[in-house]
Amino acid sequence: MSRTVGDFIVARLREWGVTRCYGYSGDGINGVMAGLRRAESGPRLIQPRHEELAAFMASAHAKFTGTPGVCISTSGPGAIHLLNGLYDARKDHVPAVAIVGQQSRMSLGTDYQQEIDLISLYKDVAGDYVHMVSDPRQTRHLVDQAMRIAIGRRAVTALIVPADIQDAPMAQPPATHGATFSGIGYNPPVTCPAEADLEAAAKVLDAGERVAILAGAGTKDAVDEVLALADKLGAGVAKAILAKTMIPDDVDCVTGTIGLLGTEPSADMMAGCDTLLMIGTRFPYAEFLPADDQARAVQIDIDAEALGLRYPTEVNLHGEAKATAAALTERVSRKTDRKWQNKLIEKTRAWWGTMAERAQMSADPVNPQAIFAELSNRMPSDIMLTCDVGSATNWYARYLKIRRGMIGSVSGGLASMGNGVPYLAAAKFAYPDRPGIAMVGDGAMQMSGNQALTTIAKYWTEWPNPTAIVLVLNNRDLNQVTWEQRVMEGDPKFETSQDLPDFAYDQYAELLGLKGLRIDSPDQIEGVWREALAADRPVVINAYTDPEVAPLPPHISFEQARHFMSSMVKGDPESAHIIRESFMQMWAKWRH
Repeated sequence: MSRTVGDFIVARLREWGVTRCYGYSGDGINGVMAGLRRAESGPRLIQPRHEELAAFMASAHAKFTGTPGVCISTSGPGAIHLLNGLYDARKDHVPAVAIVGQQSRMSLGTDYQQEIDLISLYKDVAGDYVHMVSDPRQTRHLVDQAMRIAIGRRAVTALIVPADIQDAPMAQPPATHGATFSGIGYNPPVTCPAEADLEAAAKVLDAGERVAILAGAGTKDAVDEVLALADKLGAGVAKAILAKTMIPDDVDCVTGTIGLLGTEPSADMMAGCDTLLMIGTRFPYAEFLPADDQARAVQIDIDAEALGLRYPTEVNLHGEAKATAAALTERVSRKTDRKWQNKLIEKTRAWWGTMAERAQMSADPVNPQAIFAELSNRMPSDIMLTCDVGSATNWYARYLKIRRGMIGSVSGGLASMGNGVPYLAAAKFAYPDRPGIAMVGDGAMQMSGNQALTTIAKYWTEWPNPTAIVLVLNNRDLNQVTWEQRVMEGDPKFETSQDLPDFAYDQYAELLGLKGLRIDSPDQIEGVWREALAADRPVVINAYTDPEVAPLPPHISFEQARHFMSSMVKGDPESAHIIRESFMQMWAKWRH
């Protein structure tokens, strides 16, 4: 049999270093699936239960490995289903490549079954590069461009392949005018700003007496350099949520996460600083940054469009975080007055004490903070952490004390529910000898997590380390949105939209051949974590938690307090319980 276009696409991906891809079959992509079947040297196809999960796994692959995640789907509905996971990659600026089927060329333009204008559909999510293969001789340079642009720009790209093209004999471009002969390979440059810009930034930082650093996902490979710079400047370091597992929490000057999910020391640092250094972050919430006339600011980012985007920065340094932070450290003077930094360190230690006290408070039936506090104490040093979007994100952001060697991620820019379990599966494929834990709310678990769990059930026996734990916060409530209704809108909980049915997640796990554990009493927390981490197979923990334990912001504004009281006065069904739990948490803060 002659080599087909489908065969070539698979082989070219392998030449680009792709070892696995995530996809779901359909007649619109069968030619590529046949190529994967015939390929003896890979890439390997991982089959999730839904195309959206495939795209989430591709995004997570990129986040955990730094290499492009590849997802594959059929035409029409399959192509549509990929979009949410691809937008997750796009919004968090990680490389992903979608290979999508299409109806045969001769039927395009006839409103054929499953025919969709895929170029238009993908033009936003894959705006850096989306093309359709209309001639086998294009295939080589289209695959090369899709891969190189995804890697070089940390972007989503898409390749649309009609069904008849996939099965057509592969042909190389002819040696004639108009032909293009592309090749593989890309090595990212080390970019550093101009000397004059570095000197200008150093002067601003040297002049500051109270320097605050905000670190984002761009600091992933620059942790040592950022901490060295913070030490020299006598600064504190706050983290955007995507940098949660990048900057370790056991360094004294690290104040924790920032924002509504953040810590009080990070909020106080931003409110009190006179100089702000932002590194590799597009943190969106201006209300958690210094007032725009409060601080002089410097920003480091590899993307020019991110510079000066969130704060009126005085010096913008267009460069890679690692090299630029190191260059700044060489140029700034070491601050001898450490009062500012010492004050931040004291506040951070007190905050951890407040968190510990809140975790000990009673709830009905279980305080979710207690579950996360116990996990923090038990996390293996090489743990991989994934967290879905919802109230679990609050406790993940605040309670887990990250140490060097730990890795993890969330859906940051898109903040999409449904990412936690497919992220965990992708992380285990990337590093099968490491333990992993996903933290998921019951809303996300019912939305798509239960589907994704069957992927783990299918593949887990091939992982050398079987530890893959899914913690489900079963509070029978779309809890994060319930609290947003109360605090942002001043409305009581709308039970029709917020209440969720109970589901026996632990028993479901047992049906899949996994281990199911349950927490419905505080005295079970320690033992369940011990058993889960020692299990010989993946585990689902069905944790019955109290939905009325409030995810309190670092500081409660007058507007938030007014809306909260308004929601209680309007007749929230759990008002008495909520007020009691909130008062107890505030009392813990006042005691510290």
